[in-house]
Amino acid sequence: MADVMQQRANGGPSASASAQPGLQRQPSFSSFPPSRSPSAVSIRNENRRPPRSPQPPMVREDDVSVDELSQHSSFGDAKHGRLRSQYPADSVENHVEYILVAAFDIDRGSVMEHQYPGPISGDETMLAELMLPDQAHVRSQDWTVFFLHKDTTAEEEEKEARRERRRKGRRKENADMDGENTTAGAEESDALDGADNDDDDDDYTESENENEMDPDGPPLVYVLNLVNTKQDNTVKRGAVVKAMAICTRHPFLHIYKPLLLLALEEYFRAPVMETLASLYNALNAMDLSLLPRLSLFETYVLQATDAKDMFVEKFEQIIRQRRAEDAERASLPSASSSDNQRKHYAPPRDTHEFESKVFYNGVPVPIKVPTALSPETVGDFSLVKLIQTFSVPHTTQPQPFALHPHLTTSGAYTHPIIVLVNALLTQKRIIFIGHNRPSGEVAEAVLAACALASGGLLRGFVRHAFPYTDLTKVDDLLKVPGFIAGVTNPAFSHKPEWWDLLCDLPTGRMKISNKIELPQATEGQVFFQSQGIPVGIYPSGSDSKGAADPTGDTQFMESLLASIANRHGENAIRAKWRSWILKFARIAAAFEETVYGASALFVGSHEQDEAVYGVSGHGFVWPDELSKMRELAANVHRVEGWRNTRSYYSFIQDLARQWEKRPVRGIDLHHQHDKLRCLKLTHDQSAAIYLALGRCIEEAGAQRPSPSPSDIDLSTTSQSLTIANDPDRKPGEQLQYDTILQLLCVIPETNSGLFYLSLGLFHPRQDVRMSTVRLLERIMEHPAGRHFWATLGRFAKLAFFRVKREEGRENKT
Repeated sequence: MADVMQQRANGGPSASASAQPGLQRQPSFSSFPPSRSPSAVSIRNENRRPPRSPQPPMVREDDVSVDELSQHSSFGDAKHGRLRSQYPADSVENHVEYILVAAFDIDRGSVMEHQYPGPISGDETMLAELMLPDQAHVRSQDWTVFFLHKDTTAEEEEKEARRERRRKGRRKENADMDGENTTAGAEESDALDGADNDDDDDDYTESENENEMDPDGPPLVYVLNLVNTKQDNTVKRGAVVKAMAICTRHPFLHIYKPLLLLALEEYFRAPVMETLASLYNALNAMDLSLLPRLSLFETYVLQATDAKDMFVEKFEQIIRQRRAEDAERASLPSASSSDNQRKHYAPPRDTHEFESKVFYNGVPVPIKVPTALSPETVGDFSLVKLIQTFSVPHTTQPQPFALHPHLTTSGAYTHPIIVLVNALLTQKRIIFIGHNRPSGEVAEAVLAACALASGGLLRGFVRHAFPYTDLTKVDDLLKVPGFIAGVTNPAFSHKPEWWDLLCDLPTGRMKISNKIELPQATEGQVFFQSQGIPVGIYPSGSDSKGAADPTGDTQFMESLLASIANRHGENAIRAKWRSWILKFARIAAAFEETVYGASALFVGSHEQDEAVYGVSGHGFVWPDELSKMRELAANVHRVEGWRNTRSYYSFIQDLARQWEKRPVRGIDLHHQHDKLRCLKLTHDQSAAIYLALGRCIEEAGAQRPSPSPSDIDLSTTSQSLTIANDPDRKPGEQLQYDTILQLLCVIPETNSGLFYLSLGLFHPRQDVRMSTVRLLERIMEHPAGRHFWATLGRFAKLAFFRVKREEGRENKT
């Protein structure tokens, strides 16, 4: 493992071990990121379950017919086609891949007792040690989380072999067809064309699934582990310590906690393989096939709102699809009596969570699966708890940090949470230590820190996170650049060369290592200093009130702590952090454009500056140039430190992929809305923005005739940026639906919602008022937009209906 980790740290592949002929490969796991080499292997296909038969996810007494549910907008099922499930009933992928049981033996130490459905190759001793954390025997119960990295080379080879077999089969059939007569040949050609199309569909499905995988490598295997200690005077140590772990590809592994509690208790009574088998089969029989798949925009809108019926139309549609399938199945001659029974389905009470049940040992255990998942969000954690842990000591008795350009962006008294986020963004080595605390507590802090820095936008943290580790694995840990680890052994605190930032959970204090490497002067720093703009303004004294706050971090943390004190809830805090991360990324893009002349974070900026909708501009908005230069200078160290990290390069790749799928590309909706929100515009300037927003929404839903090749002027291809002229965009209900979603992502309810758009109802120009009315009407008809309309103030709604009446009177005259 050490060799693999050294090669991973150096960025090179590991040496490929040649497989012996005749031997079957075994799955290989490691808790550290493996090298992507042919020597790494994957899970055997026999561990995959057969397709599940559809089962009703949940039946309630107050079930109602979907046909009786209220009809909403004109954006109906027709635009969506057939809705896909996140976890189809006929999928061959397991919910849970392995069940592991480890125990502590007084003579042999941590040992693996059982593995189901088969053994995991690799270092079983390492897995057993992770499942039995330090000081586990002094607690009756403890939870741990850790990740297993696995290379899927064998699966990729198998897919390529299948494709090659299909290609050979097609070539052979084509060769045989040459000897047939014309009529027979034509008939066979038609049949082969159909077969080729099927094969192409298979290839497309496989490539689509591959595109959904993590671009950094194969998906992680998340392990949820429960340790129980039972006092027993008949054994040597006076207690029996056992641990049971569930290995899954689902990041929402916390939903399995109730099942793990029941199963481990059952295993103490019956420590046999059948106990693991019953849990394995029960979990993989869980039906999530009625959980609809959401787009990227839909996921963000759902997470940014508290409306319990957001996108309920999708759940209703997938239920209608299931009922149609049930009716078709019941009409078959081979249908059983159970198929003929009418099943009752109901949409969830809250669309943020999908309700299902797992039947374990005859007990129905309710399960709630999150509908929308953000990148780098694993398990059940609390950002509020993490923030309060380090904010309270800093507020009551602040202590200065040792200055470091990347970390202390507001001086020696920078808020500890800002220091933590800076360390994560600039890829520093971070350790959360919890001496005499449960290992589950440090694991939760690590997971919360990853989500904090990600904000649902950035990637690269979870894959290099170790929610729990110990001293025996420190050599491999130190070979991983920019790790985030959780430990309980106090020995780590005495080794500052092992970490850059130490976060002590019991005391709520952070410490910057005196061995941390200082960054060299950068081009950005020289650029601002040459213009006489101070770089890195450090306020003096522990009282930052009245001191300069060029980054805005102090004001942000005060607002965040006020929200926590007012009990705004976990979702509101996560939304605020997403806004902070998004602002940081937009500032970084402006920084690169200012210093280096261009930025990879501005995809399509030249198109958005063409003013094809009558407005131009892109990126973050400042009230004036001086404010812009001051804020960029204050962030120079943080941005320059981020520009050489995993999350930076992953973000560039994500932006490039999202740009191709973005409904509207000729206008930066975020930039234009920020101008309405932040700047003091003239009537003509604001009119141009309102008309542009209305135009892009209207063009998205307007049908256009298909242009002939002679109609395309190659000299004006640079102007084919509006939807009306974009050959890659087909106007219709689907495109208008997606375009409105793109606009709603810019104006979440936590950031004033439709308020600034509604100000167009009071514009002195009548055409602007009419355009704003049509824009708001489209939003009202949208399944998600209707919730935004419901939160709009009464004053704006009265203005809306007043303008509507004016339009009606003019039409009559």
